[in-house]
Amino acid sequence: MPFATSEVRGRIGILTLDDPGRRNCLSPEMLADITAGLVSFAEEEVRAVVLRARPGAKVWSAGLDVKSLPEPGKDPLDYSDPLEHVIRQVEHFPAPVIAMVEGSVWGGACDLATVCDLAVGSEAASFAITPAKLGVPYNCSGILHFLNLVGPRVAREMFFTAEPLKAERALQVGILNHLVPLAQLEEFTFAMAGRIAENSPLAVGVCKEQLRILQRSHPISPDTFERIQALRRAVFESADYVEGKKAFLEKRKPVFTGEGITSGARAPGNGA
Repeated sequence: MPFATSEVRGRIGILTLDDPGRRNCLSPEMLADITAGLVSFAEEEVRAVVLRARPGAKVWSAGLDVKSLPEPGKDPLDYSDPLEHVIRQVEHFPAPVIAMVEGSVWGGACDLATVCDLAVGSEAASFAITPAKLGVPYNCSGILHFLNLVGPRVAREMFFTAEPLKAERALQVGILNHLVPLAQLEEFTFAMAGRIAENSPLAVGVCKEQLRILQRSHPISPDTFERIQALRRAVFESADYVEGKKAFLEKRKPVFTGEGITSGARAPGNGA
């Protein structure tokens, strides 16, 4: 049984997250199905993609499968990670991808929704980026997605508090393009996808790629990149990383200390 299903309706591809028993968590199996769906849509030259959950879903996606996080010492979100691969697929897909959001969006799924070209949500939608609740360091590309979309102030709030932004505020800060009543969500979203599909696919695809390139047109120096990686390493080699994953699996509140696993040293920025 697939964890994400795909179909083509006219010139629109529909990719449905379909693992309600695990709240549509982005498991390796789910991510593999999303990858396969996007590949097939590209081959069929669809002109728009709608990424959605099943109708009536309370949770659009619970985010990355915590069980899949690696042991301490290995980057949990490196370039080869399946979630990072799917995010790049969405970014580079030759046609616009629209997130149709019914329900709450958590963690890595929030990143996935924000890299979609457009997002339409119902009043039940909410968005939370939660690495701080798990002791996980987020990667540079993921942070850049939020900086480009909502700006530094809102990005800081989302990463520092790990609390959900409700639908109305998500609309205000630019996560959602449109907020519509649940009863109209499908009709509105597919009407938008249909209008896109009527336009020149070449012009739309080129415009999408131009926007992507321009959003990434602020290079950083090698020294800066290495500094960022050292900061991230201090987290995924820490006792907090171990505690976050363990507490989640044990369904309890984590107790974070900010200390390394062996040395007792605190992460950079946490004091002496």
